[in-house]
Amino acid sequence: MMTHSRKFILSAVLSSAIVLGLSGCAAALVGATAVGISAATDTRSVGTQLDDQTIEIRTITALKGESRLENSRIKVTSFNRSILLLGQVSDSSMRDLATHLVRNVEGVQRVHNELQVAPVISFGQISKDTYITSKVKAKFVTDETVKAAEIKVVTENAEVALMGIVTREVADHAIEITRNTNDVKRVIDAFEIRR
Repeated sequence: MMTHSRKFILSAVLSSAIVLGLSGCAAALVGATAVGISAATDTRSVGTQLDDQTIEIRTITALKGESRLENSRIKVTSFNRSILLLGQVSDSSMRDLATHLVRNVEGVQRVHNELQVAPVISFGQISKDTYITSKVKAKFVTDETVKAAEIKVVTENAEVALMGIVTREVADHAIEITRNTNDVKRVIDAFEIRR
C-alpha cells in the first residue's frame, strides 16, 4: 500500500513528466521532482508551504521596493507564516523600517527581526555561512533526537537561525548541537513549540 508521501512524490514526478513532454525542458523535471520530495518530507502542509513561498516573495518585493534599504543586505525566510530577517542595515531606523514593512505584508503572522546594524558582509563570509549551514544540517541528519526535515537552518555572518515546529525538548537539543558546531558565533531560536 502506498503512503501519502510516496503518492505525493509519484504525483510530482508524473506532473513533471507531463511538463517535460510539453516543454522539452529537462530542468523542469529535475526542479519539480525536487519540490515534490521536499514537500513530502516537510512538517508543514503543502498549502502552508505554498503560502510561505508566496509570503516570502511578497516580503522580498516590499523590502526591495523601499529605496532607503538599498544599501542593506536583508535575507528573508518564511516558515509557517513567520518571517525571519537576517542581514545588515546601516542604522536602527532601517531595522525598524524593515519590521514595519514586513508586518504589513499580507499573510505574515510573526516577524523575527535579527537584522544587525553593521557593514554588509563579504562574499567570503557568505560562502563560509553556506558551509556552516551544511555542517549543522549534517549533524541533524545523524542525530537520533532531531529530524532534519523538521528544521530550517539559515546562517548569516556565522549566526545560525533555527526554524520549525518542534517540541521544546527537540528545540533545546537542536540549539545545543548548533551551538557546539565549529564557527557558529550565535544561535537564534525562531522555533514554534509544539504542545
